[in-house]
Amino acid sequence: MEAVQKDHWYFVVLIFLPFLKVAVQQKEPVIVHLEEGMVLNCLCPWEGNLSMVSWTKIPDKYPVAVFHPEYGMAFSHHYRERIEFLRTTPLDGSISMRNVTHQDIGLYHCSVQTFPQGPWTRTIQVEDLEEDDSTEPPTPEVIITNTELVAEQNNNLTINCNHQHNGTVYQAVLQKMPHGQLWDLIGVCKNVDGGLVGEDYSNRGQVICADSLDVTLHLTHVIQEDAGFYRCIFSTDVGEQTVTVLLTVLVPAAALSHNTLTCHMSLVLPQILTHCITYSQPNLYENMPVCPRITKKARQIRNVPVYANLHTVRSHKDRRQPLEK
Repeated sequence: MEAVQKDHWYFVVLIFLPFLKVAVQQKEPVIVHLEEGMVLNCLCPWEGNLSMVSWTKIPDKYPVAVFHPEYGMAFSHHYRERIEFLRTTPLDGSISMRNVTHQDIGLYHCSVQTFPQGPWTRTIQVEDLEEDDSTEPPTPEVIITNTELVAEQNNNLTINCNHQHNGTVYQAVLQKMPHGQLWDLIGVCKNVDGGLVGEDYSNRGQVICADSLDVTLHLTHVIQEDAGFYRCIFSTDVGEQTVTVLLTVLVPAAALSHNTLTCHMSLVLPQILTHCITYSQPNLYENMPVCPRITKKARQIRNVPVYANLHTVRSHKDRRQPLEK
């Protein structure tokens, strides 16, 4: 009897195998515009039993959220307290997202594991609504700085962003824009259900959130890549307020000593330095003569003998002796 049931199960699997292959095929991604409370739909079209729903962000397959009928929900740190499963039907894996930022732009993959028909997948592309597809170059952004900071390389630095109004702040976003690049998210400070939640995405420092949602960024051993614009966007009950800081990183004076020495030598001996760079290209960091080929050439000139055709006095005496006799 068990053998008959097992054969029947294999027969059912073979029947549904073509449908399973169709179910896992990727289709054209659905376009969703980036906005607060956006919904990423992932509703399985057939009926059955739900095994699990998983969301990932590709191409790195970064985990976003997982729902299991028995074990509940799990979220990654970046999406915690921001994603909610809608669950309008038993096979609905759709999610909504709040407190969105430009970090949420990208390609998302939803997989609904069902029984007995297997998985159903959908790919969703989240795009910025403000992006312009025209061929005209974008208008350069005019940045007005509130504070300018100067730091020496390899030193430590603290950047403070404090809001300057009496309104109620419920979120603060810290961003950085290196020279000639786009704004990048560094950290988020926000109030969630009366509690303070901080998200640190910086790989160069530490983001600290105060109870008042003032933001502080600690940089250790400052490097040239830390230079650029930093801004804090405070979302309040009366609108947004932006505080922008410009950071300039200077090279220590000791690192310029070699360049200064080269400039002095160029002023004193321009011809010799030019000859060495053009022909011999010596390494100035080695203990060697500045122009070794010139020295060898002068030594060869001193050792070369000089020849001349001169008549000796003795030959003239031999010719006059027969005339005297």
